[in-house]
Amino acid sequence: MIEKLPAIFSSFNGISFILMMIAVISIKNKNEKMHKLFISGALTFSFLFLVLYLVYHFSIGEPVKYSETGFIRTVYFTILISHTILAIVILPLIIKSIYHAVKDQREKHKKIVRITFPIWAYVSVTGVIIYLMLWGF
Repeated sequence: MIEKLPAIFSSFNGISFILMMIAVISIKNKNEKMHKLFISGALTFSFLFLVLYLVYHFSIGEPVKYSETGFIRTVYFTILISHTILAIVILPLIIKSIYHAVKDQREKHKKIVRITFPIWAYVSVTGVIIYLMLWGF
């Protein structure tokens, strides 16, 4: 079962991205109810990703090795490093975004989401790319 976790948690990143995009479209169409529903789904799948990712990496006890060489190796590590740094940065931004939304501080929420959304989207998409580069389709 543990060997299937990367495919599962990677798909959660992809699902989170799709739900985020629908949430953005919903709010641009002034549909707050749908926005809340889809952003809650995106948050749920991101949280599940994080839990399964940690379970997997604590279970295998060693880092996953990338075996390709040459230019593609440089591409992989560039994506991986930017993904990892931004994955750390995004957590407090998401928490702050949620806080302002829950407190109905719309202007503060909009301001922080302009930063949060593109980073969260990048982290979600690059998570899928990293999986595909490691394990293929």
